[in-house]
Amino acid sequence: MAGLFDKQADLYLDARPNYPSDWFSKLANLTDHHALAWDAATGNGQAALAVADHYERVIATDLSESQLKLATPHPKIDYRHTPSSMTDDELVELIGGENSVDLITVAQAVHWFDLPKFYAVAKRVLRKPGGIIAVWGYNDVVVTPEFDAVQYRFHAQTLPYWKYPNIQHIFDSYEALPFPFESVGMGSEGKPLKLEMPKTTSFEGIVRMFRSWSAIVTAKEKGVELLPESMVKELEAAWGGSDRIRPVVYKAFMIAGKV
Repeated sequence: MAGLFDKQADLYLDARPNYPSDWFSKLANLTDHHALAWDAATGNGQAALAVADHYERVIATDLSESQLKLATPHPKIDYRHTPSSMTDDELVELIGGENSVDLITVAQAVHWFDLPKFYAVAKRVLRKPGGIIAVWGYNDVVVTPEFDAVQYRFHAQTLPYWKYPNIQHIFDSYEALPFPFESVGMGSEGKPLKLEMPKTTSFEGIVRMFRSWSAIVTAKEKGVELLPESMVKELEAAWGGSDRIRPVVYKAFMIAGKV
């Protein structure tokens, strides 16, 4: 997925919802130690910042240098660029070595990964026993029946422009995501834990979230504007006006496990 999120890195930072703090507290309570965490595909560091509240040190990695440039500095977080050319051995060493990581987190990203490669590295670096890996994502945002009808029609138009076949995992709420780890009670392969992320946002905020989708950039590169003014106006009318602030709920899902 290298480059997919480079062009809208600033939108991604501004528009995406925050992950509830209690998720990280629950995950931290499952690990035996709290020395080192790895936030894979950290993007702008949103999840890494929350992980740092519970661990002495966080290695936060990403393929996108543009995203990392916008990441929020933190004394406990070491942001590192991991180009796709890195070997598994190089990645293991960069993160901390074999049997070194207490918690691995992947927020809204594992569906982009080469899963066998990532899981192989994860199994090598996770502390055994006591290490935990948790992956989560979100798809639907629920607003009102009127707005949701328009946004789902808009979303249907984006489907041909999602580049990678594994994107279906996010649409399916990780129901079919391979996850070769033993359950720790927070979702398992085939049975993700269903969660919600409430957020209060403006109409501009929700449109910026739509514009942060990789499919929007991919379509533009092909000369297709998926959010023309006419669609924005239709969304605005269903929202109830551009000045209106609304509570919304992002539907999320998590799977966590151990080696």
